[in-house]
Amino acid sequence: MAETLPPKIDMSQPNVARVYDYLLGGKDNFSSDRELAEQLLRIVPGMRESARDNRAFVCAAVARAAEGGVTQFLDLGAGLPTHPATHEAAREINPDARVAYVDIDPVAVIHAQSLLAKGDGVTAFRADLTDPATVLARLDLAGMLDLSQPTGIIIAGVAHFVAADLMRELTAAYLARVPAGSWLIISVGHVEDESETTTLQPAYTAAETFHHSLADFTSFFTGTDIVPPGIVEARRWIAGVSAPPPQHGVYVLTGAGIKR
Repeated sequence: MAETLPPKIDMSQPNVARVYDYLLGGKDNFSSDRELAEQLLRIVPGMRESARDNRAFVCAAVARAAEGGVTQFLDLGAGLPTHPATHEAAREINPDARVAYVDIDPVAVIHAQSLLAKGDGVTAFRADLTDPATVLARLDLAGMLDLSQPTGIIIAGVAHFVAADLMRELTAAYLARVPAGSWLIISVGHVEDESETTTLQPAYTAAETFHHSLADFTSFFTGTDIVPPGIVEARRWIAGVSAPPPQHGVYVLTGAGIKR
């Protein structure tokens, strides 16, 4: 891996995408990422399962969107390639589904380009999801997705790195560029007991994190009709169980909405 690293990659500092890769059992991570992940696991032993739940939710939501006729997806903050990838989940339903992977991390993008972007209808490029103008301009230039057609917008496992006010602005900006019938798919690491954030947030040294309340998370879907089973924990979403989220612990809060 080191031979293909772009310049200015500091292997001594943990990275969000690589920590997540390690939690999923991947191999594209460094000792600094593994050390941080293990520290987090000591605080939240179920974090590895939460990472897997998040991945399972993304695949389930993408499949449902594809079943509903969505043929293209924009995966924002996609991270390092994992299996099943977004395009694999979509193509289980529609073999012609198109996917654009976007991430700010150069290592994630290099791997996505080499491992995923080999076939028609799949692309990967580096951009910051918090800069929708640049992301959308790159999409227009690539000509991979036709944003006049229903699109699945995915912001999975990264919203807790973005302040709530900015997240509302971002989801509104992306939704403004796609037509009715488009899907917005979001998941976030959620701490039900806010007192636990005093331990967890300082420990996550790879990036600043934000705790989003249930009301905050729901507000990210403004302009959409939230699909059943609603805003729930990842496993409940996959199972179609419309029970409220757990009232304790750390888990993945999930939801999907269809633009009106």
